[in-house]
Amino acid sequence: MQRILKERDRLLRRSAQAYGLAGSVAVLLCLLIPDGVGSGARQGSIVLVLLMSGGQYLLGRTGAIRWAMLTLTSGLGIIFLVGLDSRPSVPLNLVEEATLGIVAAVPMSSIAMVLVVTRKRILILLCSFTATIAALLFVESLEEATPLPLALGITGWLSCIMTGWWIAQSIPRVMHRIAAIGRAHRAERHASELEAQRRTDARLLHDTVLATLTLLAHSGVGVSPLALRQQSGDDARLLRQLRLGGLPSPRRSGVYTLEAANASSLGTTLESVRQRFGRMGLEVNWHGSGQVRLPSDVLDSFLLALGECLENVRRHSGVLHADVTITEDATTIRAMVTDTGVGFDLAGVGTERLGVAESVVGRLRAVGGNARLFSSPGAGTTVVLEVPR
Repeated sequence: MQRILKERDRLLRRSAQAYGLAGSVAVLLCLLIPDGVGSGARQGSIVLVLLMSGGQYLLGRTGAIRWAMLTLTSGLGIIFLVGLDSRPSVPLNLVEEATLGIVAAVPMSSIAMVLVVTRKRILILLCSFTATIAALLFVESLEEATPLPLALGITGWLSCIMTGWWIAQSIPRVMHRIAAIGRAHRAERHASELEAQRRTDARLLHDTVLATLTLLAHSGVGVSPLALRQQSGDDARLLRQLRLGGLPSPRRSGVYTLEAANASSLGTTLESVRQRFGRMGLEVNWHGSGQVRLPSDVLDSFLLALGECLENVRRHSGVLHADVTITEDATTIRAMVTDTGVGFDLAGVGTERLGVAESVVGRLRAVGGNARLFSSPGAGTTVVLEVPR
C-alpha cells in the first residue's frame, strides 16, 4: 500500500509541475506583449513569475506545502500588480484581463493537484481557491473589467481539482488491479508447475517402483533374484530422495541419476528441501553454510523432522516465509526453524496430537537427537532441532 501511495503522489507532483510551468510560460508571454501591461507592473510581475516557476519546480520534486504556498502568493502578487496598475476609471485592457485569467486558471490552480490527498491538504486547497477568487473579485470591483478573468479562474481551479481527484482515486485502483493480475499469474504458474511435477512423478514411479512391484506380483518371472534385489535397492534410494525433496533427472527412459545414500551432505540436501517448499509456496531463508556430513540414518531423521517443521509453518502459521539457521559444534548439528506467524499455546496442545511429538521429537530421539519448541499466541514459533554428528 505504501508503494501505491508513493506512485500516486509522484504522478500528482509531476502533473502539477508540468501544468504549472506551462501556465507560467503563458503568463510570461502575456507580460511581454508590447503596451499590454504597464512597465512598472511588468517588471514586478516578471520577477514574481520567475519566483512562481521556482516554487512549481520544487513542488514537483518534493510535494512540500511551502512550495505550493510560494506559488499561490506569487500568483496573488501578479494579480494585484497587474489588476491595480490601470489608471482610475480606465478599464482593464484585453491583455491585462487575459493575464489575470491565465495566472489564476493555470499556474495558481496547478497546486490543487497535490492538495487533494488528505483532509489537511483539502482544507488548504479550499483556502487557496477562496483567496484566488477573492483577489479577482477585489480587482474587478475597483477596475472596470469583464467577467473573463473570474470565469477563467473558476474554470481552471475546478478543472485541476477534478483532475487531481481523478488521478488520486485511479492510481490505487490501477495498482491494486495490477497486483491482483500478478497474484493470479503466480497462482496459475504455480498450478502449472505442480501439474507438470505431478506428471513427472507419475512417469518416474511408473518407470521404477511400479515396474518393480509388478515383477514382485508375478513372482519375479524372468528376472534373477540378484537383479531384483538390486532394482529394489535402487528404487528404495530413489524414494528416499523424493521424500527428502530431491528431483532425480532421467538420463534415459527407466534410468535415473541417483546419489549414494552415504555420500549426501547437509548442504545439498537442504537445498532440495528449500526447493521442495518453494514449489509449495513457502519461502525458506537459510542461514549458515550447512556444509557438513552426517550418517545416512541421522541425516534422514534430521531432514524429515526439519521438513515436518516447515510443513507446519506452511499449514498453520499464516505466513509465507520461514527462517532456518544451521549451526554446529564439535558434537552437535542444530537447526532453528523460526516463523513470525500466529503462534499457539503450548499448554493447549492435546496428547492426541502426534505430529510434533512423533514426526519431530520422536524421530530425532530415535537417532540420539532432541527437539525443543517455543511459541505463544501472536508471537510466532521457533523449533530447535539437534542431532549428533
